[in-house]
Amino acid sequence: MNNDNKDVITKNRILMVLFFMFFLFIILIFRISYLQIFNTKASVINLKKISTKTVYGSSMPRGRIYDRNYNVIVDNVGTNMISYKKEPGTTTKDEIEMAYLLAEKINVDYAKLTTNMLKDFWIVNNPEKADNKITEDEYEKYARRKLKAKDLENLKLQRITKEELNIYEDLDKEAAYLYYLMRNGYSYDEKIIKEDASDYEYAFVAENKSKLKGFSISTSWKRVYPYQDTLRQILGNVSSSSQGVPEELKAQYLNNGYSLNDRVGLSYLELEYEDELKGKKDKYQVQNGKKTLIEKGMRGNDIVLSIDINLQKELEKVIEEELVAAKKEPNTEYYDHTSVVITDPKTGEILAMSSKQITTSSDGYKISDYTTNLLTGSDTPGSIVKGASMLVGYSTGNLKIGDVFYDKCIKFKNTPQKCSWSTSLGTLNDITALKLSSNSYQFQLALKVAGVKYYYNMPIKIDDTALNTYRTVFNSVGLGVKSGIDLPNETEGYKGKASNAGLLLNYAIGQYDTYSVLQLSSYINTMVNEGERLKLNLVKEIRNATKDDSLGDVKKAYSKTVLNTSNIDKVYFQRIKEGFKSVMQGSLGIGYMGDAPNPAGKTGTSESFYDANNDGKVDEETYSKSFVGYAPYDNPVMSIVAISPHVRHKKNTSSYASNVNKRIVSRICNIFFENYK
Repeated sequence: MNNDNKDVITKNRILMVLFFMFFLFIILIFRISYLQIFNTKASVINLKKISTKTVYGSSMPRGRIYDRNYNVIVDNVGTNMISYKKEPGTTTKDEIEMAYLLAEKINVDYAKLTTNMLKDFWIVNNPEKADNKITEDEYEKYARRKLKAKDLENLKLQRITKEELNIYEDLDKEAAYLYYLMRNGYSYDEKIIKEDASDYEYAFVAENKSKLKGFSISTSWKRVYPYQDTLRQILGNVSSSSQGVPEELKAQYLNNGYSLNDRVGLSYLELEYEDELKGKKDKYQVQNGKKTLIEKGMRGNDIVLSIDINLQKELEKVIEEELVAAKKEPNTEYYDHTSVVITDPKTGEILAMSSKQITTSSDGYKISDYTTNLLTGSDTPGSIVKGASMLVGYSTGNLKIGDVFYDKCIKFKNTPQKCSWSTSLGTLNDITALKLSSNSYQFQLALKVAGVKYYYNMPIKIDDTALNTYRTVFNSVGLGVKSGIDLPNETEGYKGKASNAGLLLNYAIGQYDTYSVLQLSSYINTMVNEGERLKLNLVKEIRNATKDDSLGDVKKAYSKTVLNTSNIDKVYFQRIKEGFKSVMQGSLGIGYMGDAPNPAGKTGTSESFYDANNDGKVDEETYSKSFVGYAPYDNPVMSIVAISPHVRHKKNTSSYASNVNKRIVSRICNIFFENYK
């Protein structure tokens, strides 16, 4: 091919490329013209979409919390709030002047002002003196990048003396804390300066906006408690406007669409029912700088508890009075709390729940709320679990209704003998064994479950099978498993890891594993319901929010929830219930439930241990008192569990044991049946 032909081909290719580019250019011109001339409406819509954004207002008030009789026990009230958002052009000097102006007119608690905050304030007020605290050698190292700016700032902070800070009086410290609040966080974020400001403080900021650039006023809300501290721990807490979402819950809340400054439930009921209680924020559309409300917010839904707040008040009062009375009795040096739960055994609804703790000082007695211990604590139950131990015998075929054992001490080789509380209980059947709380009856039954043919002083070694059998049955009636209560942080108690013959016998009389008071409540209810284990519940209803103070429609009603049903024949539950009834008619139980009609229940005493010197190790042997019961026997309307640990110790020869547990149960049962049923 000659050179002329090559040139022609090259020119043709160039022409084709130019033509193709021209064709693409024509298409582009046509498309732009179409969008501008023929599709203007669509272009405008797209532009609006780009320039329009959706924003939300601040957190709306939360839903109310009611008791079962619709008494309001948690409400909201409006508050005045002062905020600050830095305006462009505002200098550090401006902010310091405004901090001092505010400090003179509003009260701010500066208890959280740290030394470093005050040092930062000193630096911004004394920049030349602060710079002089850095040596020439250090400035030279900074210039050579051997020190960072942060290093120089730290050196300044370290070198500020106490004498230099001592010039600051209360007004200065208040201004320093206000300055910190104004500067904390991102520069142009809105900061909460004071919640619950007085009317005077609110008016002062409103009237001095020209001097207080960036400051604004608004209304907010706070939780109020008409019954004050009653049930206070279980109701839970809500974060403040300045606190917002706590750091440890940040990921959880952000994933659910919250903002960092939203007010949220922090604990217990407020946390558990956050999705219902939280309000729906105002929704705005912002376009070209104009904000338009497109969806009005709403306060949160209300929740109705199963708690009877008046019964709750009475229960707390009784416990507090009896705590003080008991501390004046002998051998109660280590007794420090009592826990009580009252439920409707047919539904699992909690009617009242409380734990109170007492401490002694030179100023007298101090009582504090300890109700969270019902969830997070556990105790050695003692004889109150003997009903469950009987079930083990019945369900495995090792015990038949009416079986008779002679109460005697059990002795294994190289171990102390194990006996009942009295050595003269004689021949007992299954009912009288419960009535007289025979340990020996349970020991002999446990050995049968383990397949041991007992004789005095025998050597013995058993595997885990029998203990696992006991735990399986105990779990089925609520012991050693969570109650399912609608609150966070519930414990399963302590489960012993070792297994031997002695521990098996201890387990059978409630002297090995530990259980929470809620588990014991679940246990007695399961016995009442003859094998049907119900979930414990605090909330009866969710009510839709209304625009006023009225109670809304029912959004959700909680009915009883069956967690599991035992496969043990109901006739055995009925037999144990007969035993519980006989307990309350015998010398060990009579009067325990006061004047409650036709009561049934089981008392218990357990050997326990106490850390007397707070070194993390138990060092004192004590006795604890426990009780589970219900009434009336034939148609129960209430069940009750009460635990009073360490009511007696073994440090002296006195055998006196306070009956504080009985007094509390008796008094509250009388109140219940006189007023509430």
